[in-house]
Amino acid sequence: MNNDDPFSHQERHPRNDAHMTRESWKIFQIMAEFVEGFERLSAIKPSVSMFGSARVAPDHPYYQLAEEIARACSDAGFSVVSGGGPGVMEAANKGAQAGKSLSIGLNIQLPQEQAGNPYQDVALHFRHFFSRKVMFVKYASAYVVLPGGFGTLDELAEILTLVQTGKTRRIPIILAHSAYWTGLVEWFKDRLVGDGAVDPEDMDLFRVVDKPCDVVEAIFDHYEHRGFEPSVREREILLDL
Repeated sequence: MNNDDPFSHQERHPRNDAHMTRESWKIFQIMAEFVEGFERLSAIKPSVSMFGSARVAPDHPYYQLAEEIARACSDAGFSVVSGGGPGVMEAANKGAQAGKSLSIGLNIQLPQEQAGNPYQDVALHFRHFFSRKVMFVKYASAYVVLPGGFGTLDELAEILTLVQTGKTRRIPIILAHSAYWTGLVEWFKDRLVGDGAVDPEDMDLFRVVDKPCDVVEAIFDHYEHRGFEPSVREREILLDL
């Protein structure tokens, strides 16, 4: 053993050993989240994943828009998946539950506890954002993104990146409420496309709409000449997501 190694006593310290053991056991917790998600969501299709601010109250226009969009999607035969929390997530679950299809919540445990909303027919619970993110993407036939904060923008950037890079299949990505998104979209065009950070064609990865009926129409337009089920090639892509 090299006694000059400044890290050698750290590696042998019982506290470090205990930490490493705990880290290793986390693998099984992560596996359990994936297994439960795969088993419970694989049979629920087609579905639409919806995102938006957790901070809006039920009397806010964004809440009402989300509820109307979710109800329209649910009545059109799409189960609706949200993050299971308050605000737009609650509105999405509420609208879906009032419709004909299932309302699904992918709840996340946070340091500042987020209470699940009461409108979930199917409720899953996650400790890890990354396993939860996979569930939003893997079985979604469409993404609907309403006004929101960092978490919403994170989900939007995630799906755009996955589709752009071919790590998931091409699905409709719909930004609802044009007044909220116009500035960001213009910045995409001016800076990202203008500086060559993305291709001009990447602007076609998403659509901006205002009405609930436009959301449903955009989804059906995308699938007009194909079914909602992934093709053989797309299933292989999703297997490696």
